Amino acid sequence: MRFWKSKLSLILIWLIFWSCQSTKTTIIESKLSTEADDSVAEFELKNKQQELIGVLENKISAYRETRRRDFDLLHTFLDLSFDYENEWVYGLAELTLKPYFFSQNELVLDAKDFEIHNAWRVNAKEDDALNFRYNGKQITLYLPETLTREDTIKVKIKYTARPNENAGGGSRAITDTKGLYFINPRGEEKNKPIQIWTQGETEHNSKWFPTIDSPNERATQEIKLTVDEKYRTLSNGVLQSSKSNGDGTRTDHWLMDLPHAPYLAAVIVGDFAEIKDTWKDMQVNYYVEKEFEEGAKKVFGNTPEMIGFFSELLGVKYPWQRYDQVVIRDFVSGAMENTTISVFMEELNLNEREAIDSEWDGIIAHELFHQWFGNYVTNESWANLTLNEAFANYSEYLWYEYKNGKDDADMHHVAEMEEYLEESREKKVDLIRFYHDNGEDMFDSHSYAKGGRILHMLRRHLGDEAFFTSLNHYLNKHAFSSVEVHDLRLAFEEVTGKDLNWFFNQWFLQSGHPVLEYEVDYSQADNLLLTVAQRQDLSSAPLYKLPFKVSWYQEGVRFEKELILEKAWQQFAIENGSPVTTLFVDEAAEILAEKISYRGKQHFINQYRISDLGLARYEALDSLASMFADDRDVAELMGKGLEDEFWAIRELSIMKIAQHPEWLLFIDNLEEKLFEIADKDPKNTVRLGAVELLALIDGEKYSPSFLRWMNHPSYYVAGTALGAYLNTEENMNREEVAARFMEEKNIRMIVALAEYFIGEGVSGKGDWFHEKLEQIKGQSLYYYLGYYGDYFTKLPGEGAEIAIDNLACLAESHRANYVRIAAYMGLFGFVDAEGVLERARGIWLKEEDVIAKRYMEFFLSSYMDEN
Repeated sequence: MRFWKSKLSLILIWLIFWSCQSTKTTIIESKLSTEADDSVAEFELKNKQQELIGVLENKISAYRETRRRDFDLLHTFLDLSFDYENEWVYGLAELTLKPYFFSQNELVLDAKDFEIHNAWRVNAKEDDALNFRYNGKQITLYLPETLTREDTIKVKIKYTARPNENAGGGSRAITDTKGLYFINPRGEEKNKPIQIWTQGETEHNSKWFPTIDSPNERATQEIKLTVDEKYRTLSNGVLQSSKSNGDGTRTDHWLMDLPHAPYLAAVIVGDFAEIKDTWKDMQVNYYVEKEFEEGAKKVFGNTPEMIGFFSELLGVKYPWQRYDQVVIRDFVSGAMENTTISVFMEELNLNEREAIDSEWDGIIAHELFHQWFGNYVTNESWANLTLNEAFANYSEYLWYEYKNGKDDADMHHVAEMEEYLEESREKKVDLIRFYHDNGEDMFDSHSYAKGGRILHMLRRHLGDEAFFTSLNHYLNKHAFSSVEVHDLRLAFEEVTGKDLNWFFNQWFLQSGHPVLEYEVDYSQADNLLLTVAQRQDLSSAPLYKLPFKVSWYQEGVRFEKELILEKAWQQFAIENGSPVTTLFVDEAAEILAEKISYRGKQHFINQYRISDLGLARYEALDSLASMFADDRDVAELMGKGLEDEFWAIRELSIMKIAQHPEWLLFIDNLEEKLFEIADKDPKNTVRLGAVELLALIDGEKYSPSFLRWMNHPSYYVAGTALGAYLNTEENMNREEVAARFMEEKNIRMIVALAEYFIGEGVSGKGDWFHEKLEQIKGQSLYYYLGYYGDYFTKLPGEGAEIAIDNLACLAESHRANYVRIAAYMGLFGFVDAEGVLERARGIWLKEEDVIAKRYMEFFLSSYMDEN
């Protein structure tokens, strides 16, 4: 037994030995494996670290710092003449400067695509030639000695500017970068005047004169312009003299003796009618082509009142010598706020009848408000662009609120909010952003619409007195200087005594907006419980501290309470006292947010019936029509909407009834109400909706009224009535009626005729369609192109070949991307014709605008997929 025991012990020893060996081997392998894992992990960590370093290095290099000020530009003198044949500018510039702080022995000026002839230092007795280096974008002048900040220097440069060279690019807001534009310079385009005008923003004025082209620079300015005597010149400041040269030319001398940024310098040359107006004793003139002289009196007629309103509201009198406005052809933007002279696109060229329905007060207010916010006080860099554009955007609300009432202003406010929210679906960036490719990137709905909504929230949170007192302080403190966002915050803090870092940090310095989900517990009617949750993506937006308002009505009296949301999920006891069945959260839509809630039919019915706010009533009817369209109560409420005091609700009600003809049975006296609106409503857009709906109900019955209304002064009413009459087949004299309006140039009358010719297949109108194509300009051309293409698609024998060439030419070369897109769409009506597809493909390949190219690619690929 013992042997066995011994033998067993040996086996155990052997097993233990091998067990130990096995364990030892596992430990070694484990160690090797761990070392390998560590090596992989370390490798991955280093890679991630390297990637992070790369991102951070790229961020550092992408940072757009405010331009360093080596010199302070004090005064600019220009003597200019123009070569229309070559589209060149002959210039002599004399600049007065001094070192900003540090001593300097070189002067660098922006001068893009010039031919530099000579450069001198100006002395009392004799000018000294300066050595210089020029790289096509900047000229470096080598100074004869080192200058200190106590020294002032005057330099003179003779040059030829060639603005067409290296042009293009730009942004959605400013679609070209020439700086100076010759319009129809050789008179080759009929129906178009010869003009010269400039567009300096962002840094494009250095395409026509040497300067320090940066928004944080400012100087006084003189410009002498030698032009043909038949042309008028306009520039900043005040006209000092106008001298005939005896050779058919004249030299005008303009002086701007208050400092402003170089991008705000402007020159306009052309044949303009002058409409004289004033505010107090100050000149407020309007300049348009002669045929639009009477219309301009109406289009711009509110300008003096606007100047007075903004001056009083801000407590800062309009700060410049005069204020003029001019409408030009082929502008590369909507409008531009050059100091003392704003420039507008040709859509504001309206005749006297068209001006009846002018809806341009918003853009006019926008450019005017820039004279304070942008010109008087200027953003120091394009990263801070919203300090210009948010205020100009918000001025539209301020003017509408003052002139048309809060309901009208609130509708505009929500439209701007929706514009930003639409952009935010694809783009979420900080409002103040130092990381961008170039300044053009800043011109978006964030800088404009979002910025304006943020100012609206700040005003509603602080109250009008604090808000406008702070703006007054900001303007006075920073007059004739440049600012960054912290200057604005500090101005508000200095006035109100409140710390506003939290507000500026989350709204100006971070991206995104709140997404709020909320519900109301009505179980305790005298103390409602509101639950709010923030649902935004916190990787791209902050968690907000958000002041907001709740409101309710008791016996017709409106009550309001401000609450502050500070958590991701928060509950609020309203403490309303008396029983309340309908609580409104942000009834006036003051906060910039997406809101999610369930509110049933009765809530919206109550909202329409009891709310004092037109915007809330509008939302109620719109929501009811969308969610409960088959409900008789909704139809009856829509009938009530026809009598609402707010024009937008009357307009909405008409539109919704037209979309739901089944409602006609449930609305009492509908036709009588519609006829009354069509005949007498004070708002012409509401009248046109009523005319359209009467035509749908019984065109034959109301045709006598259509005949009367088509002579209404408003083209909104007249064009709609003409279309209604021509689309009523029972009218046997339609061709005769159409013939009466063939010479009309207004787009609403033209579209009414075009629809009739296309719908009835009326032959012999090809020349008329071609003629109108030459006459129609701007946004009206965009609307017309669809009808133009449709007619020749339906009746190719009327001139389809000419139509194809015209559409292709517009798609290829029109200045406006939206017109190029519309023309390209029209081409696809003829895509099966020989060579059209190849032509369309060639146009797409040449297109440089990102938006236009994307649309063109969509149409092209859609056709290829189908075939």
